[in-house]
Amino acid sequence: AGNTAMDTLEECATTYNGQFILVVEGAVPTGESGNYCIIGEQNGSPLTMEQAVLKYGPMAKYVVAAGTCASFGGVSGASSATGCKSVSTVLSGKTTNPVINLSGCPVHPTVMVQTLLDLILIGAPAVDSNNRPTKYYGTTVHKQCERRGKEKVKQPGIYGCYGSIGCKGPQCSNVCPSMKWNNGVSFCIAANQPCMGCANPAFPTNPLIDVVSGATKKANNDEESNEKNQKDKTKVDTVSGATLKKG
Repeated sequence: AGNTAMDTLEECATTYNGQFILVVEGAVPTGESGNYCIIGEQNGSPLTMEQAVLKYGPMAKYVVAAGTCASFGGVSGASSATGCKSVSTVLSGKTTNPVINLSGCPVHPTVMVQTLLDLILIGAPAVDSNNRPTKYYGTTVHKQCERRGKEKVKQPGIYGCYGSIGCKGPQCSNVCPSMKWNNGVSFCIAANQPCMGCANPAFPTNPLIDVVSGATKKANNDEESNEKNQKDKTKVDTVSGATLKKG
């Protein structure tokens, strides 16, 4: 950590210039000159994440964006408050080296490790239109899902297909059903909730905002109903935390 980590970073990048793999986790804050994320110091001055990506990205043989935020902006990039951008956006026009996106919130650990091994032993993998290895992102969650073709249910928490309540499995490509999580124990749908599409380039702007919008509309209707009911109720006074009815 600290100066030791920064010295090691610089030494490795200089010694193995053009031969190392740079792994970046998280979207890159670019607002306020990148000062929303300072990763350490170099030569007595703060080094922002943006500066580090711009410095070491062109020096790397491969750049790996780990997770949806690093790959596409993700949750961090959904708001413009800190100017968060994907790694490939920050490096656009700055390097000819490939940026390999490993999306997912988070990226599956097996996908992370196997991709690094492939890069070391074989080279750059075949990728899809979003620069993700087709080996892991070539099939939708829906096509691999154990509940495909099962009876569609109207609520999460019970066994069945969640296609009618917003499951994004048909639009999301990831290894969740085949590799599962926590040493192959489970994944979102097996835990009785719809796929959120967390590996999608538009996550979370789409689908979550669409889903939340519908929920917000219902919440507003409920709030209006509650306000009306409240007006019809007997007036109350609150005294020292106790609620007393007026006769």
